[in-house]
Amino acid sequence: MSRSLVITIAAAIIAISPAALGCDYPKRVNIPNGGTASKEEMLAGQRAIKDYMAAMEMYLGCIEQQEEATVTTMPDLTEEERAARSSNLTKKHNAAIEEMELTAARFNEAVRAYKAQSD
Repeated sequence: MSRSLVITIAAAIIAISPAALGCDYPKRVNIPNGGTASKEEMLAGQRAIKDYMAAMEMYLGCIEQQEEATVTTMPDLTEEERAARSSNLTKKHNAAIEEMELTAARFNEAVRAYKAQSD
């Protein structure tokens, strides 16, 4: 195999590998029970929520980049196929946003319960 062919293959593998690896959906966080949690547990929960939200933002960016890269390699897609791919991306995006909102709401409930037990 010629050196230039090896370099070309290596470059192609490097360029494709992020898309091939896919985007990992972040693991759900455990939300402390606000009615029984200590201050330290609530603060740890808050940090976990912040990390989770940041990971979800990264996931959202990843799926958008992955779809863009995939579509770029598929120039023969019909408008129907493009619309279907766009619809699937939108569904993934919206589901992730909904999960983030539900997680935030659950943590806010825990905070309210924590504050109620502290009174």
